[in-house]
Amino acid sequence: MIKKLSVALSIEPADLISEYPSNTMRSPQIRVTAMPTDLNPYGGVFGGWLMSQMALGAGSLASRVGRGKAVVVHASDFTFPGAMQVGDELSVYCEVVATGTTSLTIAAEAVGRERNGETETTVAQGTFKFVLLDENDRPRAVAAVAHG
Repeated sequence: MIKKLSVALSIEPADLISEYPSNTMRSPQIRVTAMPTDLNPYGGVFGGWLMSQMALGAGSLASRVGRGKAVVVHASDFTFPGAMQVGDELSVYCEVVATGTTSLTIAAEAVGRERNGETETTVAQGTFKFVLLDENDRPRAVAAVAHG
């Protein structure tokens, strides 16, 4: 059973990530090339693979901002407005959009770049919620991250 923590927060998401590159710099959390094993039966990149890459990127940001273990507890609002082909490069950009008592909500955008050119297309977007954990795998306060 998880104990409910009562911690007053007086910080904004921007305060937590002020020392990290801003989303406007377009620095990807993860970059990878789509391979033949990442395709669906129709020859396009599988949406599940895109979601897993987005989760890896968002998890990387959650661990950096949270300075420790962060586990995904919720994923939502996925859209797939574009398509990728084998050999295209995927970049995942992430941004903390909300904080809770023990959680960080991170928006992720997956952008595909054609293999032999510079054309980029947003291929997926979604939101992940992570809970920060202490050394005993118990939820820990986000406030402890900002002030500790």
